[in-house]
Amino acid sequence: MEEHIYYNSLFDCYGDLLTDNERECFKSYYSEDLSLKEIAENNSVSRSAVHKTVKKVCEKLENYESILHLYEIKRDLQDCLVISNLEEKNKRITEIIDK
Repeated sequence: MEEHIYYNSLFDCYGDLLTDNERECFKSYYSEDLSLKEIAENNSVSRSAVHKTVKKVCEKLENYESILHLYEIKRDLQDCLVISNLEEKNKRITEIIDK
C-alpha cells in the first residue's frame, strides 16, 4: 500500500510529463486499482504491454524525482507547517531552499 501512495504522490508532481497513454495506464492501475488483465482487456492490448507501461511509468517518475526532487521538497515543506516556532520554521525553510 505504501508503494501506491508513493507512486501516486510522484504522479501528482510529474504526471503532466507523461504521455496520455502512460497517464491513463498509471491511473487505471494505481488509482482505480484495476488489474493488469483488466486494463489490457479495456485497451485491447496484451497484459505484458500493460505491465511494461506501468513499469516504465514508475521508472520515469522515480527518474524525475531523482533529478527534480519536487516530492521531497513538498514533503519537507509540509513538515514545516507543524513547526510552531517561527524562528525554527524560517530556519528549516531556508535549509530546504538551499538544498
